[in-house]
Amino acid sequence: MKVHQNTLYVMSQGSYLRRRGETVQVRLEERTVFQVPVHNLHSIVCFGNVACSPFLLGLCGEKQVPVSFLSRTGRFLARVQAPVSGNVLLRRQQFRWADDEKRSTRIARDIVIGKLVNSRILLQRALRDRQVPSDGVSEAVSHLRALLKELSSADGRDQLRGLEGSAARRYFAALNDLIVDQQPAFRFSKRSRRPPLDPFNALISFLYTLLLHDCASAAQSAGLDPAVGFLHDDRPGRPSLALDLMEEFRPFLADRLALSLVNRRQLSDKHFRHSESGAVLLNEAGRKTVLSAYQTRKKDEIEHPFLGEKAVIGLLPHLQATLLARHIRGDLEDYPPFVFR
Repeated sequence: MKVHQNTLYVMSQGSYLRRRGETVQVRLEERTVFQVPVHNLHSIVCFGNVACSPFLLGLCGEKQVPVSFLSRTGRFLARVQAPVSGNVLLRRQQFRWADDEKRSTRIARDIVIGKLVNSRILLQRALRDRQVPSDGVSEAVSHLRALLKELSSADGRDQLRGLEGSAARRYFAALNDLIVDQQPAFRFSKRSRRPPLDPFNALISFLYTLLLHDCASAAQSAGLDPAVGFLHDDRPGRPSLALDLMEEFRPFLADRLALSLVNRRQLSDKHFRHSESGAVLLNEAGRKTVLSAYQTRKKDEIEHPFLGEKAVIGLLPHLQATLLARHIRGDLEDYPPFVFR
């Protein structure tokens, strides 16, 4: 049974990571500021001007600890990891299924169902637990319910993507009503990326980056190729399967956490920087706050809805990747998406 381990996030500019025996040592200005046994780590993520020794990268490859390099603002740059583990027959089957429109549509449909159900549950909980404007949120819930019925008759992945896009627009339009504190600083009118144009977009974009990293690691650990997906098309450099896996977790993990950070005033406008071009990004203090909350959230325990077993949230992407691998092997008739209660 896989055990949840921590991700080491290194944000201090000028840091140098090196190997000391079986430990990872973080050096800054010729001082050791942190040291941790490599077997305690699930992965390492470096932001900006952070360097790693070749010996450390070799150790991480040997111990199956991927090292990712992101820009200072969180844009993915590169990833160093060991060769894909697992049976090559599984990956060959994954590639065949990705080229099979019928099979890939079936998996893509399950993924979109998971995303839409979780989006609807998030909105329903907000109506039940908080004093939020009900008209727009209720309409979005009804729209998502109707789209879920249409998914069963969707003909091909293009139509599935169209339904998913319609659901996302209505869901994001209602999300602003769930921001019950710190308006108008965190007003959310629509989804904007590359770059984010407001603080809430910057926040969820950063959380999606962290979630994508975890899902890519999960696919790798299950013996799957993170680049070959079923809902998302293949593109050079795109981790399509990781993007598939993260869809059902966006509302449950990233969006819920973003709303919590804003409504509990753990983040404020001072945690963001606004550029002359209109881009809005988390500053260093903001990123540290988000990373700390994300790590804490991943340690919470829930019951997996399909397996019926207790699991920490940080392991959920790995459990879903394993279930997908079992489906591709033929052990499960369908892929059971994650749906939170």
